[in-house]
Amino acid sequence: MKQFISFVIKEARHILRDKRTMLILFGMPIVLMLLFGFAITNDVKNVRTVVVTSQMDHATQQAVERLAAAEYFTIVKTVSTPKEAEWLIRSQKADLAVVFGQDFASKKSGIQFIVDGSDPNMAQQWTAYAQQVVANPGVSLISQKLLFNPRMKSAYNFVPAIMGMLLLLICAMMTSVSIVREKERGTMEVLLVSPVRPLMIIVAKVVPYLLLALLILAVILLMSATVLDVPLQGSVGWILVVSLIYILLALSLGLLISDIAQTQFVALLVSAMVLLLPTVMLSGMLFPVESMPTVLQWISAIIPPRYYIQAMRKLMIMGVGVQEVWHEVTVLIGMTILLLVVSLKKFKTRL
Repeated sequence: MKQFISFVIKEARHILRDKRTMLILFGMPIVLMLLFGFAITNDVKNVRTVVVTSQMDHATQQAVERLAAAEYFTIVKTVSTPKEAEWLIRSQKADLAVVFGQDFASKKSGIQFIVDGSDPNMAQQWTAYAQQVVANPGVSLISQKLLFNPRMKSAYNFVPAIMGMLLLLICAMMTSVSIVREKERGTMEVLLVSPVRPLMIIVAKVVPYLLLALLILAVILLMSATVLDVPLQGSVGWILVVSLIYILLALSLGLLISDIAQTQFVALLVSAMVLLLPTVMLSGMLFPVESMPTVLQWISAIIPPRYYIQAMRKLMIMGVGVQEVWHEVTVLIGMTILLLVVSLKKFKTRL
């Protein structure tokens, strides 16, 4: 046991002395949390709006005032014809035009929306928001009963997704690079002929990254609750348990990549191509899996972050019990066992 602890301490010192590694481990989570929490957002705010009306009667004036009072829209101009509004949108001077018909005051109808459709998802959101604000006097959009995310903040959706991406990338990438580095330097053979068994050496190299991953998880949860104002509705204990399973899965994947790669560059390349792109595009991080073509849904079924992100959204945002995420947890446990067995077996056979 003393030899095992000595190997763990040695590996931890290597990590702490490497400034670039420490920058990646703690700098990347903080930067991504701030970016996705504040800069990269699909919240509807400050939509440049043009009002189109030939006569400003009392009902139309009230509707325009509701639009101006809502935090989602900024009235940039009032014009008399839809062509003028369309020209403003084509000139990138406006995003949305609300056209009031002549019979709006009497029939409360005759409203047309002209929208910049270059981003279809945002165009649909702008139209839905504007339609509700205009059609419901005295009732703001925020007065709806929105479950789990009453303020409709994008951070509620992004925080669990960032957790899934970061824990996978950091654990898998750093573990694979650490083991491949020993191969490049020729020190792996020296370690394997030491009195410590090869399995203990591998575990000793993994343990520091396991502890660092738990520390990074704590930093992410703390930032989400304090900086991004995303509450933890569910049990923190179960969040940690599910995250620990996912971290073990990521470490097992890192071991498997280290079996394949012979250089640190190849390990980084494989980690980026095999982990980063599928995680971002197919895990449900940015786009709903249900909206993808059937073939891509099948492919996403073998991507571990999909199940972790789903579980975290349920535990953190919805506040459900662990019985509601049992399917996701079972899949993650199965993947972890499979990857761990394959990576260890391949490592022993090859050496």
